[in-house]
Amino acid sequence: MEDILALFIPIVAVGGFFAWMIALSPVGKAYAERLKAGSAGSSGTAEDHVELVESVEQLRREVAELAERVDFTERLLGQGKVSEQLGKPRA
Repeated sequence: MEDILALFIPIVAVGGFFAWMIALSPVGKAYAERLKAGSAGSSGTAEDHVELVESVEQLRREVAELAERVDFTERLLGQGKVSEQLGKPRA
């Protein structure tokens, strides 16, 4: 029992020292700020969610418009009129 206790005391001391150093480091301070912001910013998450949903809907509309433009361009190229006007490609 005393052997285990003799081994346990230095491990706890060294572990506590490193935990204290990490808490004082910029990483520890950033983690603490993140924890504070997470608890204080819970009221803004609904607004952020609505804003993100609106952004995604806008992006979907833009992608649909671009898909229509690509389809139109493919139809024009498929007709062959545009390729005749452009001429043969140069090597």
